[in-house]
Amino acid sequence: MARTVIDPLTRIEGHLRVEVEVTDGKVSDAWVTGELWRGMELILENRHPEDAFWISQRICGVCPISHSHASAQSTEQALGIKIPNNARIIRNLIEAAQYLHSHILWFYTLAALDFVNPVNALSANIADTYALAQAAGTRVADFGAVQKRLAGFVENGQFSIFSGHLGWWGVGEEKHPGYALPPELDLIATAHYLEALELQGVAAQIIAVMSGKFPHHMTSIPGGTAFVPTEQKLDDILFRFTRVKEFIDTALIPDTLAIAPFILDTASYGAGCKNFLSWGVFESADMDPYTRSLPRGFIEGAKGLSVMEVGPEMVTEDVEHAWYDSPSGLNPAKGETAAKFTSLDVNDKYSWGKAARLNGLPAEVGPLSRMLVAYVDGVPEVKKIIDDTLGVLSKAAGAKLGPEVLLSLLGRIAARNLEAKVVADWSIGWVLELVEAIKGGDSAYFVTERGSDGDGAGLWEAPRGSVGHWMSVKGGKISKYQIVAPTTWDIAPRNADGVRGPMEEALVGSPCVDAKRPLEALRIAHSFDP
Repeated sequence: MARTVIDPLTRIEGHLRVEVEVTDGKVSDAWVTGELWRGMELILENRHPEDAFWISQRICGVCPISHSHASAQSTEQALGIKIPNNARIIRNLIEAAQYLHSHILWFYTLAALDFVNPVNALSANIADTYALAQAAGTRVADFGAVQKRLAGFVENGQFSIFSGHLGWWGVGEEKHPGYALPPELDLIATAHYLEALELQGVAAQIIAVMSGKFPHHMTSIPGGTAFVPTEQKLDDILFRFTRVKEFIDTALIPDTLAIAPFILDTASYGAGCKNFLSWGVFESADMDPYTRSLPRGFIEGAKGLSVMEVGPEMVTEDVEHAWYDSPSGLNPAKGETAAKFTSLDVNDKYSWGKAARLNGLPAEVGPLSRMLVAYVDGVPEVKKIIDDTLGVLSKAAGAKLGPEVLLSLLGRIAARNLEAKVVADWSIGWVLELVEAIKGGDSAYFVTERGSDGDGAGLWEAPRGSVGHWMSVKGGKISKYQIVAPTTWDIAPRNADGVRGPMEEALVGSPCVDAKRPLEALRIAHSFDP
C-alpha cells in the first residue's frame, strides 16, 4: 500500500489537492481537498441585491457568466422581476458562447494532454497523418510544420506550453504506458490543440460583442439585459458562432471519436457516485426549468436511469470534514459561511469545500449529468448524438454498448464534447430566433419594476456543473447570500456518515500503474473540470 499526493493539481481553474491510497495497483481510498477559501458570501452581505450580479461572478474567471446569470435569477425571484423574451434569448446566446469557449478550452488545453503525447508525434509519418485525418473526417492542418515546431521545442530543451509532462511523455525517462495513441493521431490532436487556442478567442469575442468584455461581463443585469442588438452586431455574432461550430464539427467531435477506441479501458472505471444533478440551462419561452433546452432533473443511480424532479429545498451542506465553524446539514437558504481553519487531516477536516448533498446523497454535476438527464428526458438532439456515439463505440469494442457505459471516465469525457456540438447547433437557431423577434417588433430588453424584499434561489448550469445562488433581501439590502458552485458538488469531502463525494468515489477502484506518476487519477480529476 502506498499514498500518493498530487498537489497542486495543475491544468485546472482553481486550487486542488488529491491524495490517493494505492493497493495492488488500484486506488483503494481517496481524499480531495479544496485549497481555496473564497468567502464571497460575506462580501455580499448588506449590499444592494443588484450588486450581487457584479461581485459574485468574480468567483470564477472561466465561468463568470453562469454565476452572474444565477445571481441575476436569484435577485429577480427575490424582487418579483420577470425579464422580457429578448433578454431570455440574449442570455442563452451569451451562455452558449461561454459553454463553447469553456468546452474547447477544457478538451484541448486542460484534458487532452492526459491522453495525447506531443513527443510521440515527432515520429509520425506525415503522409500517414493526412490519410488518417481524412479517414477520421477531421480537419487538416499543416502537419509537417507542426511537427517541425515540436522538434524545435524538444531540441532546445524548452517545451513551451507542453512542458508539464516531459518525463511522462518520454523526455528524460521512459514514457508512461498510459499514452497509447499512434504518433499520427498524436500529431493531429496536437495540431488541433494549437488551433483551439485561437478558437477559444473567437468564442470570447462573441461574449465581448454582447457583454462588453470577457471574463466578467456587464449586460445580463437583474431585469433583463443592457445589450441591445443591431444588425451589424447580430452579423458579427452569427459569423463567429458559425466559425466555432465549424471547428467543433470538424475537429472536436472527430478527434473525440478517433481517440475513443484507443482508450476504451477508461469505460471500465471512474463512474463515481452514479447520482446526477442538473438544474437545467438555456431558457425556453415559458421559463419553466423542466422545459429548458437542457432540462432540470435528478438521476438517482440506485433507481436506474430515470429522472425525478428536484428543487432548492432538497440541498444541504455538511461540514464535518470542512474548515467551517457552522452547523452541518443546513439548506443554503439558511446556510452560514463561518470559516475556521485547523489543519489538513484526512481523518478529520481536510477541505474548504462543503459536502453538498441532494436528499442526503452526493451528486455529480457537469456535462455528463446534463446529457444523461436530457437523454433520459428524450431531448431529440441529445438522444441522437449519444446514440450515434454509442454506435461508434460499440463498433470499436466489438459489442453493443448501451447508455450505461457513459457512467465512466470515458463517458464523462465524451459527454462534454458532445454537449459542445449540441450547444453550437442550438446557438445558430437562437441568433435567428432573436432576429425574428426583432423583425416582429419586439423591442423590450429590460424592465425596471421590482419589489424591495424577498427570497430567491437562482438555479442554473455553468459549463462545469450545477450552480445555485440563494439570496435573502430585507430592507432593500442582502441579509443572507449563499453559493453552491459546481465544483462544490464534485469535490465534496465525506459527509457525517463518511460517504465520499463524487470525485473521491470516482477515484476509488481506478487503476494506478505508476504511483509516482498517477496518470489515471489525473485523468479522473481533470474529467470533472474542477
